[in-house]
This record gives sequence, C-alpha cells and structure tokens, in this order.
Amino acid sequence: MSNYIPASIEVSPKQAAESDAIIGLFPLGGRVYITDVGTDTTEYLVKAAKRVRDLGYEPVPHFASRRMVGADILEDRVKRMVQEASVSDVLVIGGGLEKEAGEFASTMKLLETGVFQRHGITHMGIAGHPEGSPDFDEDTAMEALHQKQAFAAATGLNLRIVTQFGFDAEKFIDWTKDLQAAGITMPVHLGVAGPAKVTTLIRFAAMCGVGNSLSFLKKRGGAMATMIKGFDPNDIVDPIETHWRTSETSLIKQIHVFPFGGAKKSTSWLTERGSWSTDTFRIAATA
Repeated sequence: MSNYIPASIEVSPKQAAESDAIIGLFPLGGRVYITDVGTDTTEYLVKAAKRVRDLGYEPVPHFASRRMVGADILEDRVKRMVQEASVSDVLVIGGGLEKEAGEFASTMKLLETGVFQRHGITHMGIAGHPEGSPDFDEDTAMEALHQKQAFAAATGLNLRIVTQFGFDAEKFIDWTKDLQAAGITMPVHLGVAGPAKVTTLIRFAAMCGVGNSLSFLKKRGGAMATMIKGFDPNDIVDPIETHWRTSETSLIKQIHVFPFGGAKKSTSWLTERGSWSTDTFRIAATA
C-alpha cells in the first residue's frame, strides 16, 4: 500500500471482469473493492480481481462470512486470490441477509480460521455501521470492534473500518468520536454514495438499512427539490473532509464511494473535486 489516495470505490464482479469502461478510469494503485452477493463462483471472482490488478488498481475482494458455505471454499478462494491476483487486501463483512447460511456465523469466526494471514493477506477492511444494523445492537457492535482490534494487535493484521453509506455528515463524525472515546483506534473509511438519482438511493437505502439518514437528506434539501436535482455528495463529503484534515486525532482517513449512479459519474465527481488527481500520489500511505 505505497500510495495514499483519499477515496476508494467499488464495482461488481462483472464490471471488474468484463467492462471496458473501467480501463483507465481509476487512479493507478487505488483501492477498487469487488462486491460479492453470493452468486459468483470463486473462479469468476478471482478472474475479476486479477483483471483489476492487471489494470493497475489495488483489488479488494469482499468476503461475506455468512455467504461462505464452507472452510474448504474459503481456503481455496483466499489462496487463489493471493496467488493469481496478488491480493493482499480484503473486505470481510457479515453478510446480514444470509444469517443461517454456511458455517461462519460472524466475521470474527472467519478471522479466527487464520486463513487470511496464512496466505499473505496483510490489510483488511471490516464493517462499520454509523446508523446501527438490523442484525445487532450498538453494544454488540462495539464489543465486536474491540474483539477485532485485539485480534489485529495479536496477529499484526492491518485493520480498518469501512462503513455503510449514509447522508448525515454530523452523525458520521459523532460516531467516529464515540468510537475513539470507547478506545477504538482503527482508521475509519466512511462510506458515501456517489452522484445518483434520489429514487435510486431510496431503493438502495431501504435494502441497506440507512433509511433514517436518507430521510435526513430529504428534509434538509426539501423532498421535491432533492428528487428533481438529484443527490450532491459534496454536501456530505465536504464537512467530513474538513473534519479529518483539521483534526490531528480524527479516526477518519478517507471516503469509500458506492457508485450507485455509475462508476463513470462517480469518477468524474471525484476528479472534479480533487479527490482523485496527480496530487494524491505524492502522500505516503497512512490509512
């Protein structure tokens, strides 16, 4: 992780493996997360990660614990990701929709297998939920973060928190302050939605459990006006970036973009606002 680029983005396996649109689209060395909804084979996911690597980006494949149906599949997938796509960074999440599937009930169970470290994974994102989660309460979430932080300290794994997207910058910032007050020191990469139609965001917000934050957005901008002009992520990102750049102790280190309006549109926005530019390659990695 030799370069620090203050924004990452995610794509579907199909985009990663087949789309010509992502060629030259993202900064070289930038993190490109590859989603996993549980329907793609290891073969295809490895192909997607390898192509992302070949295009000059840093592939970050998702591993959803409750979608991982067996230890043998997990072992094979991690091994092949490292050997064939030079993956060293992953995102490990619970996969809330599949509560009963597979043999791994939680992210921690997946980590405790040791499979990631055994095959050379050095960096890992874990999930954060500033608005809470329908799968567990806040106390449970905080306890899980402490467990993972202790695990990272014991194993040398470089952990960061990558959050679900939301629309309330102040709530995001307060959440990270609460983490810090509770003794969490892992860096936080805050999830934000890229430019998109509000109707699209409503659909994804309902699926991902961030409806309260979307209601905040609509109330602030006026529901009808927001619907007409679309969502401007600068309203969320600007105060977040101001906070992390003016606070030496902030846990926030960068943003992670969910390109619901399309990767090209999100890329244009990130480039126009200066998040992605030649300047981003001059700063040593701290995240």
